[in-house]
Amino acid sequence: MDAKTGTAAACPIARCIAVVGEKWALLIVRDALAGLTRFADFRTSLGIAPDVLTDRLGKLVAHGILQRRSYRDPGERARDEYVLTPAGRDLAPVLAALAGWGVEHVPVDAQLPYLFVDRDTGAPARLGFVDADERPIPPAQVVLQRR
Repeated sequence: MDAKTGTAAACPIARCIAVVGEKWALLIVRDALAGLTRFADFRTSLGIAPDVLTDRLGKLVAHGILQRRSYRDPGERARDEYVLTPAGRDLAPVLAALAGWGVEHVPVDAQLPYLFVDRDTGAPARLGFVDADERPIPPAQVVLQRR
């Protein structure tokens, strides 16, 4: 891997993409945020090939985004389920930002399949930039400053 990409890159965006940038990875995290934990449920939700799902789940576990936890349904063999770690939960604003961008710039004529909401109140959650005094900053006013 070159110094500009991968998990050793100086750029935090490049490091993040090295971990969650493969096809299906963020959709697995999305489904985990929505409460899915079992292989079969991820497979049904995503329509993903089992070998690809196994690979992506393994990588998300290896990077500390998901944790394997054993469970056993009555009369069945023990299996693993996949639960979000704190690092995985910290991806919620990333997914909310991607979802917001998709709604705004890649619209479809369909009802949204999910909505980010406050767990306690059910009120829709918004994402945005704020300054040091918690005042909102319009996205058009935000620039990425090189150091």
